Amino acid sequence: MPKAKVTKDSRPISTASSGASRTPVKINTGGTPMWYKVIMFGLMILGLAWLIVFYIAGSQIPFLAELGPWNYLIGFSGLIAGLLMTMGWR
Repeated sequence: MPKAKVTKDSRPISTASSGASRTPVKINTGGTPMWYKVIMFGLMILGLAWLIVFYIAGSQIPFLAELGPWNYLIGFSGLIAGLLMTMGWR
């Protein structure tokens, strides 16, 4: 294995910086606000719940029976909107 080349400049490396503060600073990363997460998960749960209720009791609930196949659009739209919102989650 080759050895590393030694430089002629053999100054000691100083550990003290030139007046800069060494205290850690918390950087604001711009996390996702709580309301965004609530809406995102709410849409996914609401869409899933709509589809489950439609499958189980769709013919017994007059409102859902009138909508017919539009129930699929409503349920999957909620799911997809929530999933698309996950791309903005940090």
